Amino acid sequence: MQRIFINETINKIGEKIKVSGWVNVRRDHGKLIFIDLRDRSGLLQVVFSGASKDLWKLADALRPEWVVSIEGLIKERPENLKNPKIETGNVELEAEVLEVLNESKTPPFEIGDKNKIGEELRMEYRYLDLRDPKMQKNLEKKSEVLRFLNNYLKEQKFIEIETPDLTKGTPEGAREFVVPSRKHSGKFYVLPQSPQQFKQLLMVAGLERYFQIARCFRDEDSRGDRQPEFTQLDVEMSFVEEDDVMNLIEETLINLIKKIFPEKKILKEPFPKIDYDEAIAKYKTDKPDLRENKNDSDELAFAWVVNMPLLEYSETEKKWVSSHHPFTAPAVTDISEPEKLKAKAYDLILNGYEIGGGSIRIHNRDLQNKIFEILGLTANEIEARFGHMLKAFEYGAPPHGGIALGLDRLMMILMNESSIREVIAFPKTGDDRDLLMGAPSEISKQQRKELHI
Repeated sequence: MQRIFINETINKIGEKIKVSGWVNVRRDHGKLIFIDLRDRSGLLQVVFSGASKDLWKLADALRPEWVVSIEGLIKERPENLKNPKIETGNVELEAEVLEVLNESKTPPFEIGDKNKIGEELRMEYRYLDLRDPKMQKNLEKKSEVLRFLNNYLKEQKFIEIETPDLTKGTPEGAREFVVPSRKHSGKFYVLPQSPQQFKQLLMVAGLERYFQIARCFRDEDSRGDRQPEFTQLDVEMSFVEEDDVMNLIEETLINLIKKIFPEKKILKEPFPKIDYDEAIAKYKTDKPDLRENKNDSDELAFAWVVNMPLLEYSETEKKWVSSHHPFTAPAVTDISEPEKLKAKAYDLILNGYEIGGGSIRIHNRDLQNKIFEILGLTANEIEARFGHMLKAFEYGAPPHGGIALGLDRLMMILMNESSIREVIAFPKTGDDRDLLMGAPSEISKQQRKELHI
């Protein structure tokens, strides 16, 4: 008999079926044994009667988290015993065959009781923590979002393209993870903070509309809304200005929320635009929470922050640094006064979090070179770090721009979670450790020798 998911049983009254999963709870009621069986789709009450001694003996031995397969008859529950709190609350399975597929030790914590256990224990036993129906719902919703974005952008004539994870550094303000090369002694790859340079080169290549669900890496301190590795929606478009990119993202998010999160309320459509200086003056932050009722978890206050400074002066380094990255286009052609320069950039905020940032990019070699010079790079440094970009701009680079949306942070907000660790299957702890696998870990002397370290 072919196994079905538990939530399919509601349409199988009077039929014999087979389900498989984990024992959630077990209850003895004299001549009857009840268990709640759990699979990814939900819970199902299973009844064992004393009709078969062998079946009864097997059922009597069951304990929480044992893995079992059960065959039997789906029956409608008596009216007074129906449970409206679960999807299958109107039915139960009268067991006829029970197979124990695997026993389980007593778990170190009760499944689904994350409020009573510490983060480190949850991370060490993440495979048990993920059995929590709430965690599974978060990951299922995230999968729905990724599928929607993929389909929606392809309908808008975007091409999905993978970019390398072993590459040269992208200057975006955070420390990079360094990967030593075995074949090239003393040289290193870095893991990308973003696909920034590659997606711009794809525009030079004439692909015009690119997207990627990209893995990105930043060696910075973790917080509730950050992780050293994360997922972002990466988008780049040719022959556009700021409004073109912002309108695309607005339409994408509005349609996504209406389809997958219909209970959510978008406060304003189109999303309001706030001048950077106004945001700082009025809200003392460039990530204001614009919700009318901050206790309403279903209220979504999107807004764009625009007209931000192109550069910032670093008192520590005693030089100008990029507010975003050095490929962002200035709003004016006269760049002789760096302190006055505004950027053709736009940040998307949601309920007090920045969930995305983008800009129109520089596509002219001379202008890009001048920006590098303002940032204090010598001619040799420019050539060594960015010569490939400048060379590409000599071969018909179109005007282009794009954006990156932090999908983990977006999901955190949409699922009403306080940490992005609740929407990532295998996150790191607050101090960037993987307690499940024991990473970071030491490597052998032979590996160190091969890597020249």
